[in-house]
Amino acid sequence: MALPPPAPDTTAVVTGASSGIGADLARQLAARGHGVTLVARREDRLRELAAELAGTVRVEVIAADVADSAARAELFAEIERRGLTVDILVNNAGIGTIGAVVDSTPEVEIAQVRVNVEAVIDLTTRAVQQMVPRRRGAILNVGSTAGFQPFPGQSGYAATKAFVRSYTEGLRAEVAGTGVTVAALHPGPVRTEFLSVAGIDERTFADAFPKFMWLSPREVAKAGIDGLAEDRAEVIPGLPNQIGAKVFGLLPNRLLLPLLKKQHPALRG
Repeated sequence: MALPPPAPDTTAVVTGASSGIGADLARQLAARGHGVTLVARREDRLRELAAELAGTVRVEVIAADVADSAARAELFAEIERRGLTVDILVNNAGIGTIGAVVDSTPEVEIAQVRVNVEAVIDLTTRAVQQMVPRRRGAILNVGSTAGFQPFPGQSGYAATKAFVRSYTEGLRAEVAGTGVTVAALHPGPVRTEFLSVAGIDERTFADAFPKFMWLSPREVAKAGIDGLAEDRAEVIPGLPNQIGAKVFGLLPNRLLLPLLKKQHPALRG
């Protein structure tokens, strides 16, 4: 079974669980009977979600910044101290810069690499080294359709999500036959706090994508957990986004990238 059955002493760790897709991923797992460990920086938000889920499954709250290597190292140790084993890991935490690199700073560009790449490698490595010997476990890494091609206006972000896609595919092949499944969830446009945190007006950004491409966090989360349960390697929620990813992949970059640059709201002069 691709998604291990729930047990009293196991937990599903969801990073970036304080809002948006992460919160709904936790809800989807809890609805399937899995205890969840909610991880994010904003403890107040995590406790609100924990209160919502309380009574249905065991819920743990661990306030941590996954960009911090010490916090990541402590996370699995803290879960073990609570008498739990990580059965499912969802690497959902993610940040991104929007706009031209020339207008950014090294600090913020590197920050997204720490969260979107470094944390994924770190936590995934710790998880598989526990799961493979047990021959049981599941990992879902959250990427983006932005990672299917270079993306002017979000160059660093798209590159980190391209990494997530490649890394997840390679790791899935490595652990095939071990009882551990690995999958990637690649959402298209989703209405979350991501845009406001990145400093762009949602209405402006929404105009750059057709309305039928936008999905809710709940729709994305359900598609991701369903895909993990079905042992699918890659999940792109929504048929329009699936078609878009395929079409963009067929176009040569010399034609595609100027179009993406012209369309991106953060690059319009």
